[in-house]
Amino acid sequence: MTLVFVLEITARIEYTFGFIFKTRGIEFELTTDQYHFSNYSGAKLNYSKIKHNAVQIEPSAICFEDNILHKEVLWSKKNDWKCLSFDGQIDPVASIFYLLSRYEEYTCEKRDVHGRFPFHKSILSLEDRVEKVNCDRWASQINRFVDSSYVKHQSTVDIIPTFDIDNTFAYKLKTGKRMILSLIKDVFLGDKTRIKERSEVLNGSADPYDTYTEIVSVGTRFPKTLIFWLVGERGKMDRNISIEDAQHQALIQSITESIEVNLHPSYASNGNVEIINKEKAKLELVTRTEITKSRQHFLRFKLPNTYRALIDAGFTDDYSMGFAEHVGFRSGTARSHFWFDLSGNKITSLIIHPFAYMDGTLNEYMKLSVEQSKYRITSMYREVEEFGGDFIFIWHNETIGDYGKWFGWSSVLQHTLNLSNE
Repeated sequence: MTLVFVLEITARIEYTFGFIFKTRGIEFELTTDQYHFSNYSGAKLNYSKIKHNAVQIEPSAICFEDNILHKEVLWSKKNDWKCLSFDGQIDPVASIFYLLSRYEEYTCEKRDVHGRFPFHKSILSLEDRVEKVNCDRWASQINRFVDSSYVKHQSTVDIIPTFDIDNTFAYKLKTGKRMILSLIKDVFLGDKTRIKERSEVLNGSADPYDTYTEIVSVGTRFPKTLIFWLVGERGKMDRNISIEDAQHQALIQSITESIEVNLHPSYASNGNVEIINKEKAKLELVTRTEITKSRQHFLRFKLPNTYRALIDAGFTDDYSMGFAEHVGFRSGTARSHFWFDLSGNKITSLIIHPFAYMDGTLNEYMKLSVEQSKYRITSMYREVEEFGGDFIFIWHNETIGDYGKWFGWSSVLQHTLNLSNE
């Protein structure tokens, strides 16, 4: 067992050292008793500025505070530590807490057009660090610092494919006023391809977004596969087919027989418990299962509002933790972890499942080629393979069928699915 001396045991301290030790299967104890610490003969860490006969990490104030303060946060290096400094104090323990809790998202007022925390404002956008599991790297280094015999536990990486269904079909089931307006738009823009495709689908051809056979095949191979279905009321950013449509319901029910279907809370629902509950109830009625997992549409969330609303709506797990603009590990880890509500200064029951990449990030935001994408994905997988966690990633039904600008991209999905065989 590892004994850690601190001057005060706080919720932030418990949370962070739990990640450093307990997550890695190492028993630990926190103590404020100097006598007990001095006389302990096992592995121990002095996380204070008081001198003791033990390895020491001098702390910054961040893990002992109960409020949110603006600090000077920089990438810094001293001796063996390459981590973050807070108001000049290099501190790998606080560095872990800072990333896991998403501290920087509370102190940054800038948001993108969708109200999201922008990647370029993150400390991870500097030093080329976002594609590293920084928190796990620091935790491993701390464990070696405390006990030179420490060896990282090697475990098999779980590959967990996830699919967001924003638009169930490109043309199918889109009838009445919606079909007429779309057709008028296509004619006005002179989009002959869409006019031809729409006609073919209405006459019985396969819809280009109908890739559900492929998705079910992935789910058969990877039992932890998840689908997040958008069922919100139609709006500017929420444009799926109505959940009231009987054929739409039948499709969802058939998919549920093979893959766990959960909620993709709508763009309009962000932080609104009433709307989230309404969408959740509608999907539960169709799937005939309790919905407990979510991922925000457009990855649109704001802390702490969105996560508090999800908890209030009965969700236990969220899969939104990642950047839209860049691949990598937004919270510094690929491990599932409890959300720390920084405003409430407490550990919550909501489990965060970080993802490594999204299809649109590679193609639309970063403008990577198919081969460049495969290289980046492999690099991130190797990172998780070395330091632990799950390799979660996002695709959409409309992106895996080699349709339009996604021609050739199904090979990127297949590459990811085969990573454990390389």
